[in-house]
Amino acid sequence: MEPIKQWDIELELVKTKTGALLYKINVADNHFFLEQNPLKDSKYGVAYRKLKEKYPEFYMFWEIKNNRYTGRLLTGTFLEKEDIDRFITDVLQSEEYKQFEDVKEEIEKQ
Repeated sequence: MEPIKQWDIELELVKTKTGALLYKINVADNHFFLEQNPLKDSKYGVAYRKLKEKYPEFYMFWEIKNNRYTGRLLTGTFLEKEDIDRFITDVLQSEEYKQFEDVKEEIEKQ
């Protein structure tokens, strides 16, 4: 692989006024992603709690740029190989992807 662009990113663990511990990804001055607060009784707070119960290593981050919420969301999860199919099936609501070959060399080629 050949690097095309590089970012210096800082990861912080922050504590909210209500005591929630959240991750904050600092991308640049006045540009960061803040983890969804799972303690909030809001649409996404409740959804995040439920997702974290099923996938503890799933993360949702809201983008804040120039002190404004952008409406963009960064999501990701860390999974063991044996959990990947269950996660993909849950997200796609389909197992159609399973008809294709699992090529381990894909990652090595990239």
